[in-house]
Amino acid sequence: MKYLIIGGVAGGATAAARLRRVDEAADIILLEKGKYISYANCGLPYYIGGVIEDRAKLLVQTPQSFGQRFRIDVRVENEAVAIDPARKAVTVRRADGTTYEETYDKLLLSPGATPVRPPLEGIGEEGIFTLRNVDDTDRIKAYLTEKRVRRAVVVGAGFIGLEMAENLHHAGVAVSVVEMGNQVMAPIDYSMAAPVHQHLVEKGVGLYLEEGVTSFRRTDEGLTVFLKSGKTLQADLVLLSIGVRPATALAKEAGLKLGETGGIWVDEYLQTSAPDIYAVGDAIEFPHPLTGKPWLNYLAGPANRQGRIVADNMALGNVTAYEGAIGTSIAKVFDLTVASTGLAAKRLKQLGMDYLSSVTHSGSHAGYYPDALPLTLKLTFDPRSGRLYGAQCVGYEGVDKRIDQIAQLIKHGGTVYDLVETEHAYAPPFSSAKDPIAIAGYVASNLLSGAMPAITWRELVAQKDGLVLIDTRTPEEFAFGTIPGAVNIPLDNLRQRLSEVPTDRPVVVFCAVGLRGYLAQRILMGHGYTNVRNLIGGYKTYSAAVAPVLPTEACSCTREPSASHREAENASCVCDRPVVRINACGLQCPGPIMKVKEAMDAAVPGQRVEVVATDAGFARDASAWCHTTGNRLIEKSESKGRYTVLLEKGNGVCEAENGGKSGRGKTLILFSDDLDKALATFVLANGAAATGQKVSIFFTFWGLNVLKKVNKPAVQKDIFGRMFGWMLPSSSLKLKLSQMNMLGMGSRMMRYLMKRKGVDSLESLRAQALAQGVEFIACQMSMDMMGIAREELLDEVTVGGVATYMDRADQANVNLFI
Repeated sequence: MKYLIIGGVAGGATAAARLRRVDEAADIILLEKGKYISYANCGLPYYIGGVIEDRAKLLVQTPQSFGQRFRIDVRVENEAVAIDPARKAVTVRRADGTTYEETYDKLLLSPGATPVRPPLEGIGEEGIFTLRNVDDTDRIKAYLTEKRVRRAVVVGAGFIGLEMAENLHHAGVAVSVVEMGNQVMAPIDYSMAAPVHQHLVEKGVGLYLEEGVTSFRRTDEGLTVFLKSGKTLQADLVLLSIGVRPATALAKEAGLKLGETGGIWVDEYLQTSAPDIYAVGDAIEFPHPLTGKPWLNYLAGPANRQGRIVADNMALGNVTAYEGAIGTSIAKVFDLTVASTGLAAKRLKQLGMDYLSSVTHSGSHAGYYPDALPLTLKLTFDPRSGRLYGAQCVGYEGVDKRIDQIAQLIKHGGTVYDLVETEHAYAPPFSSAKDPIAIAGYVASNLLSGAMPAITWRELVAQKDGLVLIDTRTPEEFAFGTIPGAVNIPLDNLRQRLSEVPTDRPVVVFCAVGLRGYLAQRILMGHGYTNVRNLIGGYKTYSAAVAPVLPTEACSCTREPSASHREAENASCVCDRPVVRINACGLQCPGPIMKVKEAMDAAVPGQRVEVVATDAGFARDASAWCHTTGNRLIEKSESKGRYTVLLEKGNGVCEAENGGKSGRGKTLILFSDDLDKALATFVLANGAAATGQKVSIFFTFWGLNVLKKVNKPAVQKDIFGRMFGWMLPSSSLKLKLSQMNMLGMGSRMMRYLMKRKGVDSLESLRAQALAQGVEFIACQMSMDMMGIAREELLDEVTVGGVATYMDRADQANVNLFI
């Protein structure tokens, strides 16, 4: 039997080796148009970046060693240019251009895929590369060395694009990534990509999302990359990582059937439409095991498996059916690991398949064992049977084994209940007694059973109006940041404060990651609340997903503290006490925050506290926390999932980060509900906010009427509350003038003249103030006295007392009473 294989690497080389093991007497010829038949193409970016120093380690087998070991006729730089299925002959072109014909009994196609190079102006300029094979790698490596590349632009933020961004950065190059989509790593959902966005920015990568490249131009200073927004980026090197296409030209010209997605059609035995011709690897399309729809899968693992199966089928007859691949992939992005398997939520939505999803945040191992790092796991599953559709995982360690376990369950029709029953090896350095996949299974089963009605971050953004948001975290966590309009009722106080939660409006409870929100939900449901949902993934998922990704200038090293921070660090401390160092790694919320509070409470003004934590949210919100607590952020840094924050104990006066200056805010107290006085309040507030200053308005007594909704929900009130409701204005639209009101005619005249002269209405000025970040605080005592319920006020309003006002006033250099 004579076997002819076109193409090496994962599919072709694997099939050749397997054929020899199955049939020692066979004639096996391997044709490869390049110089290499077996190399670690997934390792190419790491060689370019210098992580892998020895190029020879990339070459798994040389043509000589492979040919000798397996007695295979390996012919490199021999390109198959035509196939004649009727005659079972292939035309081959040598490196010198001459051709010859080779016959076969069985033929295997493993042509792979080719990189996409769109026909953009200037795309042929020197310094613009794609990366697919060893030759590409050698060219890029040589260019980096010879041209002393300082700036690079990576076009495309897929797995390979981000791996290249990291490795170019590792080589000392300032890297910018340009991506047409609104996220990196298209196979995963946006909420899972959001932490990757933050991590890239933290590492100094310039990230340009929803941007496309329109052209390139070479100048004396290098390459100019033109973006569709009109922006330009300067580069010494450009790497195109836009995607690949299956290499099907040879098969198409031979008359072989192509499938719906453009790949080579094969049956379950990997046989093409022509007798005795088989195909494997990146060039074939095969039905997805979960959808039954054909798809292209550019991964090395499935290609290797196909090579083994196809060898048996070619040598022994069609004995082994290929089960298909669900697309299990993983990538290292600086310190993060990102992995996925199966179908993401957005893919299920595109396919019109009903699904539920869950998001859980766990530690990579037991929290009390050192260096437990955060791990986020998202599941998608059938809303009826619980059958698993897919999973995505982002973290610093332990990501691979979780995805591998779930992938195996998905391929065998497993459900979320199987996650709970999965038995795993447990010791504190490796996992927790409840492994992250077990926790994910418990949450998913609660969703299926109805024990935990839920809302996703995206649904919350779309439906926010009319919802009552309850933040069940501690006051210290609440100070670090929350969802706008949320009221802080800590979980442990919820039973005593049930009267503050309306029974006739939809309620959303949330905490940091979801657990306390679930417990709060069960408390409310136990007390008769019927419309209460828990925010999936908690504030951690929400805050990462809604955080804007703003383009930042690329740098070639991890960001250093600002000059002012370095000066502050070098200055002598006003306190003789040593720096207090806290290791909060692995602690679950609110652990890190409580540790910090304890240390800061014990410190004296001027003393510093250094905190090392694995909670990215803690580090991200440390600046905001300092503003609200009167302490000072000196610097923060990140390394391998560990966030170091240096804080300085303040004297109770909040300081701005820009130079440490305090007293630059403005505080206004609105005591009146007169239309003219309310207008003056918002004009002043907007003017101050426009200068970048922090502005807070404290609404007390009659001023609360300015905050009332036009369409208020029905709330239960005692007789005094109802009387106040009859006597007071129902909303800002009913406010009167302080002078010349004339039974309401004056206020109507004022609004008419304002509209005629192009002056914004009170309601418009109020909306502008909110848009500029002006803080609205409603006096709790006044609300209680006048019988005004929280749900009657605008959703963006924060409820506070005198202490809240005094805290804001301490930060301000202007306080106005109106």
